[in-house]
Amino acid sequence: MSKPTRTAVSTKGAPLPPPFLSQGLVVGDVVYCSGQLGADPTTGEMVKGSIQDRTRQILQNLNAVLEAGGSSLRDAIKINIFLTDMADFPAVNEIYDTFFSDPKPVRTCICVKSLPKGTDVEIEASGLVTKSGNGRSSRL
Repeated sequence: MSKPTRTAVSTKGAPLPPPFLSQGLVVGDVVYCSGQLGADPTTGEMVKGSIQDRTRQILQNLNAVLEAGGSSLRDAIKINIFLTDMADFPAVNEIYDTFFSDPKPVRTCICVKSLPKGTDVEIEASGLVTKSGNGRSSRL
C-alpha cells in the first residue's frame, strides 16, 4: 500500500502562517487546517472589536484555506474551537451558526488558559475535498 501524499495548502485569503506550520495540508480526500486566529489576512493584525468579530474573521480565514485545498466550510467535517473563557461560548455559537447549515460538522470546544497573540478564540477545521483546489503548493 502506498503512502498518501501530503500537499501543502497556501492562500493569501488567510494570514500567512509562522514558518513552523502550514496553513493546511491535503491528505487523501481531506483538507486539514491549522488553527486560525481572528487576524486580517491583508494586514496580519488582530481584528478589533468583539469575540464575534474575531470569530467571523476566523471562519472567513478557514474557508479561504479550505477552498485553496478543494473544500469549503460547506464541506467541513470536524471543527475544534478553543476559548479562553467559556462565558464566550454563546457569542461564538451565534456567529458559528451563520456559517454552517445542517448537517453541521462534528465539533469540540475546549477552554484553555491562553492562546497565541493574547486572543480569546482560535478555531481549526478539517474538510472533505470536493473540487480542485486553487492554492495548493508542492507535495511533501
